[in-house]
Amino acid sequence: MKKLLSSLLVLGISLSNVAVPPIVQPTQAQTQTQQQELERLQKQARQQTQQGNPQQAIATYQKVLSVARAVKNQEAEAIALLGIGLNYNIGQPQKALNYYNQALPIFKRISDRSGVAITLSNIGEAYRVLGQLQKALDYYSQALPILREVSNRLDEATALNNIGSVYQAIGQPQTALAYYNQALPISKEVGDRSGVATTLSNIGLVYRAIGQPQKALDYYNRSLPILREIGDRYGVAITLSNIGVVYRAIGQPQQALNYYNQALPLAKEVGARSVEAKTLNNISELYNATRQPQQALNYLKQALPIIREVGDRYTEATTLSNIGVVYRDTKQPSEAIKNLEKSVQITLQIRGGLERTNRQQFLASNQISGIVLVNLLIAQKQPERAYQWVNLTTSADLADYSRLIDAKVTNPQAQQAIGKWNQSNRQLESLRLQLQQKFSPQLSSQVNTLQAQVNQQAETISRRFPEVAELFETKPEDVAMLRANIPAETVVIQPVLLTGTTNVPNTIAIFVLTKDKLTVTQQKIDPKVFDELVTQYRQEITDGRFNKYRATSSKLYDILIRPIERQIVANQAKQLSIIATGKLRYIPFETLIDSKTGKYLIQKYPVNNLTRLSSRTLPQSNQNKETLLALGNPFPNDGRSLQGAEDEVKSIAPLLPGSEAFLGAKAKLDTFKIQAPRFPILHLATHGCFRPGGCPDLKLPANTILFRDRNLNIADAALLGLKNTDLVVLSACQTAVQANSSGEEFAGIAYLFERAGAKSVIASLWLAKDEETKQLMIEFYQNLKKGMTKGEALRQAKLSLIDKHPLYWSPFILIGDAR
Repeated sequence: MKKLLSSLLVLGISLSNVAVPPIVQPTQAQTQTQQQELERLQKQARQQTQQGNPQQAIATYQKVLSVARAVKNQEAEAIALLGIGLNYNIGQPQKALNYYNQALPIFKRISDRSGVAITLSNIGEAYRVLGQLQKALDYYSQALPILREVSNRLDEATALNNIGSVYQAIGQPQTALAYYNQALPISKEVGDRSGVATTLSNIGLVYRAIGQPQKALDYYNRSLPILREIGDRYGVAITLSNIGVVYRAIGQPQQALNYYNQALPLAKEVGARSVEAKTLNNISELYNATRQPQQALNYLKQALPIIREVGDRYTEATTLSNIGVVYRDTKQPSEAIKNLEKSVQITLQIRGGLERTNRQQFLASNQISGIVLVNLLIAQKQPERAYQWVNLTTSADLADYSRLIDAKVTNPQAQQAIGKWNQSNRQLESLRLQLQQKFSPQLSSQVNTLQAQVNQQAETISRRFPEVAELFETKPEDVAMLRANIPAETVVIQPVLLTGTTNVPNTIAIFVLTKDKLTVTQQKIDPKVFDELVTQYRQEITDGRFNKYRATSSKLYDILIRPIERQIVANQAKQLSIIATGKLRYIPFETLIDSKTGKYLIQKYPVNNLTRLSSRTLPQSNQNKETLLALGNPFPNDGRSLQGAEDEVKSIAPLLPGSEAFLGAKAKLDTFKIQAPRFPILHLATHGCFRPGGCPDLKLPANTILFRDRNLNIADAALLGLKNTDLVVLSACQTAVQANSSGEEFAGIAYLFERAGAKSVIASLWLAKDEETKQLMIEFYQNLKKGMTKGEALRQAKLSLIDKHPLYWSPFILIGDAR
């Protein structure tokens, strides 16, 4: 389980690249009166825009637009459209886009390159506030060379800053820094003091993010006097607060407090409510660190209503988490749990609603609240309530992966409803961003109204389409009801890492669940040592030349299995179901060795994996009517050939009478779609690419499975019609282990097929050897034919190869129903 939020809040200064349209020159078609009226209206609209009166400015620009069209002044028409879009950008970026997209072809038609560049930049800004950062980046990047071409140095520097801000938002600080370093000398050259100060602050944010606080401090200290000189009091307040954060990070709390106390009154004076609230939060953190909890609580209680007023859900979650920690430390567990639960719930709502690039960054962020909450509930002897949040967070990880790759759902009506919800949520994120940048009661009211609508939409979708409820659910399900779905004589094991925060001791909590009860065992670990152990084991077990893996395997057994052996035995387990999270998804638990007996775990029990504990009750498989549809080796004559997989299909298809196989040119996706509903087992002996960056060597983009005619995007798995599918076997697909990966793609693949209707999936942790894979699959299908369950059939197939290195028999993992 990952940490949920960071306790320190850093504020950013960003440049807006939307430009106030200029006064245009008259055309020959204009009369003197029309020209004067056009100039008057344009001047009035510009003033209204600069004074922050968007509705008035829009009305005036509409009049400009009417006059411009009447006298056929295309330049005035385009600039009026740009002006309307600019004013809609504050709160209604989708409407802004409509006007920008009308202005762009006009500027192109009249060959106004500067107008084209500004419009492209403004389109990028609209997409940025809509949360579509990749599109924003595309448009900023189109604008940049044109601005250079027309020698518009001022806006060039702004564009560079904006591009940098996008890269910083998507977790690429070094790339962001490169753009900021290009912007800085240009702003200096053109004498743009505001641009210089903002760029320096942005560079400071990068250095703070990459763990170089002293450099961050240097840049903030260069920015601060400029901001004071030009009278940017809002920027001064942000920078003072950021300097305080740096001093706190380098262990100088008194200096941090001095800067926070300078930032706070200034933020109040200029009405920077978000800055005020975050600074109050940061002050409270200092008091809590110096064991003054009541002072900390006072500041947090001042911050919370302000945060709710401005609609800043991110900071609300952090503040509630901090309040929970203070209550915990002052021995008020009920209040602590109440606030921590609210924090986690908001965090899950935010995470589920973000656009994909934002969500990816959010998933990688610190997630403290959940760890503190689960640890506290365990300490309070409430293991079932603790597991509710563990399971909800596990499900949220999978739902996020599903949304991350734009996975479809089977029901077209549900898909349409989800699309509308996504649109509303993007608009909500846009409004929140605008509100944080400039507070207004009107905008705050809009945020609160739209938030209620978005929540209601999610509830309606969950109620109307139960099969997609997990995509929106942020409330924990009753564990007793979930346990009712566990098959008899099955023991479910879920290890949960409670590490990465100074608020709780580093432990691993191992939950053991059966149909009748739940227990949890906790033990202390060194998170760094444990992480290195898991990584080392993955490396050793995939190197078939040596037996070094045995020692590491036994160490992992002692951590993950030994503490719960008594519960497993007491429950008379005949099947172990593992819910692995994080890097644990990359290791086969059945290979763990009991040093007391020298036996693998699989020699004691059949072992399968589950993606999460679900309320979805799956009917038991009908083992008497097993037939197979197999497709394999769609490209036998090029570098993607899988001759071993083709031989495998030829060997297994005859084992189950009534099965069919399609090889080479016949291994088409269209054939698969047509034939799949007829067969309970689908066996795909073809390449699958589940690496985030794609697989250039296979000519496959990420998250696809290779067929002869066209690839299957696993996001479309739900459209395959797998409701009658008992098992999907992916025998030649593999996932790539990334240094910072948490295995979402491996569990996510199974989750998507499961949501599509398949009862279980067999997938490989690494690309297995041809001969052993063929032998394993033959044994597996022969065992199924004998009437064994899927779990026992796979276990016996692996035991037939048990004398070989685990490299050869352990990569295939059964995920889902093992019956």
